[in-house]
Amino acid sequence: MSPLLTEESIQEETKIQDTLKGIKHVVIVMSGKGGVGKSTVSSNLALSLSMKGYKTGVMDIDITGPNIPKMFGVEDQGLMVENEKLIPVDVPPSLKLMSMAFLLQSKDTPVMWRGPVKMSAIKQFIEDVNWGELDYLVIDMPPGTGDEALSIVQLIPKADGMVIVTTPQDVALLDSRKSLVFGAEAHIPIIGIIENMSGFVCPHCGEITDIFKSGGGEATAKEMNVQFLGRVPIEPGVVDCGDRGVPIVLDRPDSASAKAFKDIAEKIIKTVDHR
Repeated sequence: MSPLLTEESIQEETKIQDTLKGIKHVVIVMSGKGGVGKSTVSSNLALSLSMKGYKTGVMDIDITGPNIPKMFGVEDQGLMVENEKLIPVDVPPSLKLMSMAFLLQSKDTPVMWRGPVKMSAIKQFIEDVNWGELDYLVIDMPPGTGDEALSIVQLIPKADGMVIVTTPQDVALLDSRKSLVFGAEAHIPIIGIIENMSGFVCPHCGEITDIFKSGGGEATAKEMNVQFLGRVPIEPGVVDCGDRGVPIVLDRPDSASAKAFKDIAEKIIKTVDHR
């Protein structure tokens, strides 16, 4: 036995692999910078998959700013423990959530942890959570390519791929390219790029105004030779639904944003299934 492989580390690796055996596909949602709507994208994509009949889990590993429970209106729920395993919070029809928010004493409690402690928490989110059998595990990452991103690619090196979320303006696109390079260097396939906040849809006349420009995400995808998954417009309904804890794909299924999320989910399914 290698001196680097202690009995404890082997047991931990076994626990992680046992958990991952029950998960068919792992999709990592990343963004190069904050404020691009990554958690909104993650929640709506996960619910779109769930509404299609796929057993889906969402692992919110934005340790210092966990928002996923709020997006689903379950931020006041606590976690149950069964057979020394944490039980994720259920959201109908077939969605399971795990987030640091469920472990905090209050909504205002800050998490002031350094990198090694964050990695330990992320490891627990995998090995000490009873995810059961899942078709998809969507991992909502914090912005950037720091500790949490490095932890995930180390713990789940065989993830099916990364979805990069950006907005059309140049500064966001610059950071999204860094995420693409990160994926390549970590040997994680890139599923594609989503251009969020791509044009404001007037709720009165339906006219689209490019507040943050438009087309930058598609141009970057073409330049970097990755798939462009689609554009999601700016709609007041997205914010309203997020604040009320009901993702727009469920609350307003006929809206432009909901249709965009559903189309993107279909592309992700086809991409992952063909690998």
